Amino acid sequence: MTTPVPARRRVHRAWWVAAVAFVATIGAAGFRATPGVLIAPLQDEFGWSRGTISAAVSVNLVLFGLTAPFAAALMLRFGIRRVVTFALLLVAAGSGLTVFMTQSWQLVLCWGVLVGLGTGSMALTFVAMVTGNWFVARRGLVTGVLTAAGATGQLIFLPVLANLAGERGWRSAALTVTVAALAVVPLVLLLLRDRPSDVGLRPYGATDDTVIAPPTPAAGGVAARALRELGRASRTPAFWFLAAGFAICGASTNGLIGTHLIPAAHDHGMAETTAAGLLALVGVFDIVGTVLSGWLTDRFDPRVLLVVYYTLRGVSLLFLPAVLGDAVHLGMVGFIVFYGLDWIATVPPTIALCRAHFGEAGPIVFGWVFASHQIGAAVAASAAGVLRDVRGDYALAWAGAGVLCLLAAAFSARVGLPRAVAATV
Repeated sequence: MTTPVPARRRVHRAWWVAAVAFVATIGAAGFRATPGVLIAPLQDEFGWSRGTISAAVSVNLVLFGLTAPFAAALMLRFGIRRVVTFALLLVAAGSGLTVFMTQSWQLVLCWGVLVGLGTGSMALTFVAMVTGNWFVARRGLVTGVLTAAGATGQLIFLPVLANLAGERGWRSAALTVTVAALAVVPLVLLLLRDRPSDVGLRPYGATDDTVIAPPTPAAGGVAARALRELGRASRTPAFWFLAAGFAICGASTNGLIGTHLIPAAHDHGMAETTAAGLLALVGVFDIVGTVLSGWLTDRFDPRVLLVVYYTLRGVSLLFLPAVLGDAVHLGMVGFIVFYGLDWIATVPPTIALCRAHFGEAGPIVFGWVFASHQIGAAVAASAAGVLRDVRGDYALAWAGAGVLCLLAAAFSARVGLPRAVAATV
């Protein structure tokens, strides 16, 4: 008599989808962060001011945010896989075409418009769509992991691109982004699916008692639905508090530190490759902080988490001018570690609050909240560049961002939580 061999337990397809989403998000973050290492080389070759180059970065940041709610509506209408594939092709085209530019408006068109639209379509609304469609259990944790992919993108791309720009010129860095974007396309086409029902499955963690709502048809078109959900959300105080706080989040991360830390450190005599390594190190600790934030979001009130995150970030920015120098020292490392842990830890609780308040429309509403994040980032990127041109340093930019983060903490404390979901968010 033979002993029956137990059936091998298969990995749920949701984890494969999450893995592909992780890779795509890594790429989107790395592609978007690239201008930080190109500011000095472009200034040296073309003679453009930092304010002029920062304007192109600002267009990128604005479109990165404003694209998000429409991308979420497009994903509901045409599917996640199609939208992400098209977005990667846009990034490849935009980055590749920059090698032919001779005028600053061409930088705005290629890196600002094309790359901004492409990366915006793979922004955090993409994370919200994947986790909302494919996960019931571990949703907060997976949100944290996929959000951390943005930090991983920095960690992988920034040092490599900084070295390429320094040794072989900025064009080699731009072409590397093109090749990397094209390399992700086959993975998306082969492994990414829109919903578990497309492959005869239920979301990970769903039980027989779990109600799986069918997708709502996008009546009136994609743009109309995105705008309609904005109109509904804008009638609630929670939306405005979340949007205002997230605008400050964007100003203090992507707009200020992500764009200007490298040139600011260079102003103090630090080598650009060293500064890029420090910014990449932010990404290392951001992975830890964001995954931990996702885990905490499954267990604690997300409003309290946001208050803590914004307060700690504001305090750290107020101390930054005291630790910037021409070499890496203990104070600078302390800032990098502290700031890295808090970089985008705000995302999982913000997504959870959007889902709690707005239900199935949560990803689209979060897209609008994320748009405010990028508008704040764009304003900060341009303002910091102008302040540097006028004052010769970034001291006022650091201090202003620190005070704004404390204001974001106050906004977060005012966000209400629907009673029906307070115990489950």
